[in-house]
Amino acid sequence: MSTEIELKLDLTPKAARKLQAHPLLAGQETQKQHLLNTYHDTPELELHARRVALRFRKKGWQWLCTVKSAEPASGGLAVRSEWETPATPGVFDFSHVDADDFRAFLEARRDRLEAVFTTDFRRQIWHIPFGESLIELAIDRGHIESRGRRAAICEIELELLSGRIDDIFGLTRQLQQDLPLHPSIASKAERGYQLFLNEAPRPFKARPAPIDERQTPVEAFRSIALGCLEHFQRNEKGLHGGDDVEFVHQARVALRRLRSAIKLFAPVLPPEFVSTYGRTWQTLASALGEARNWDVFLAETLPPMQAAFPDDKNVKRLRIAARQRAARARKSVAGLLAVSEYPRLLLEFTAAVYTLGDTLPLPLKEFARQQVARHLRKARQLASRHAELDPVERHRMRIVFKKLRYTLEFFTPLLLPRRLKPYLQALGRLQDELGLINDHITAETLISAVSSGRPPGPIHGWIAGRHALLVGELPEALDTWLAQPAP
Repeated sequence: MSTEIELKLDLTPKAARKLQAHPLLAGQETQKQHLLNTYHDTPELELHARRVALRFRKKGWQWLCTVKSAEPASGGLAVRSEWETPATPGVFDFSHVDADDFRAFLEARRDRLEAVFTTDFRRQIWHIPFGESLIELAIDRGHIESRGRRAAICEIELELLSGRIDDIFGLTRQLQQDLPLHPSIASKAERGYQLFLNEAPRPFKARPAPIDERQTPVEAFRSIALGCLEHFQRNEKGLHGGDDVEFVHQARVALRRLRSAIKLFAPVLPPEFVSTYGRTWQTLASALGEARNWDVFLAETLPPMQAAFPDDKNVKRLRIAARQRAARARKSVAGLLAVSEYPRLLLEFTAAVYTLGDTLPLPLKEFARQQVARHLRKARQLASRHAELDPVERHRMRIVFKKLRYTLEFFTPLLLPRRLKPYLQALGRLQDELGLINDHITAETLISAVSSGRPPGPIHGWIAGRHALLVGELPEALDTWLAQPAP
């Protein structure tokens, strides 16, 4: 088995032509290949479900059978396990796979494997000495085909052949100074399955953090932060257009989780990392927050208001103005993703996370215990004073509970499942109550923004009444949460 460390970058055909004349490649020997690949799976797509890619590749006159485990990628960087051997097309021999359980999984499905899609592309390769490393740079141009459908391939793959992982980022930085290169996390195999299934991009929710108690706190942070970045990047396409507001919601949650993780692990991270990346995402997070506020207002707050005042012209005008503001907010988000600084931020953050060193030799379980206890203490202190909290303090309490939930979710593999599930259910109900209260406060602000002042009298009274009703229901949700044993 070999381990593949690879950085994938999307680019335009024009940029691909320009890259070939780049000074970094001048005088370097180049190699050209025509690669034809057929990917296989069972009719139930069991390999795809396990994030495994199985292909036969024609490379010149030789055929190769390759098996890859597709661990999640972030910031364009993927670290995958790979097994490859000369083979005869259609003959599935997995004896070269040296992971016993994995090989048994493949062999049990050997008789049901069938072709699902092909990739056909031309690859141009350079081996570039950079820093202390040797890096393979390949430009791939061609197409993916399945069931009569096609998708274009135009991408760079940078593979670390030997040396240090930070050199692969250093090389990419130099290329990004001259070319529009965007870190990509979708492999050719992943795109092939989307084509096979004829799937449009769908909102992507956070995956559980892959941590365990053998890791150091910094190693755990690396897994969590890259998971948050993957969560954001997989919703990126949906932020460029379309009507599905869930893309905005999930992208906003991803950045909230990421910023919460940076604060959570701040005691074990370099101060300069915390100060830089604690603020870097703020502009994009604020734009997503603005878009999400208008989406929630249109989808959840406004409909009952319309039902209460079906003939009120102010409500109708409000709906029109709110749609315009929502569209403007979505356009603002798309504009931020289109600037050249955004793909550079993805690269720089990924590089910074991968090259973090351990500064505090503290067992992960002990660190997690301290952090969970700290967030629990804050939440309980505010909960004990809920009756005297003003709207600003109640908003702060909502944020504290949100951070507590993220903390528990990050450390889920270290916590007792029998306590965690009911605790998160009670915490989720409490968050829903606090979220609805906050939505009505936000609604007043949004209505004022499009009405040039305070909302019209009946609407203001309706919002105030709903707000008071929700605040009155809050003690029950707090008591239910407080009654749960801490996980």
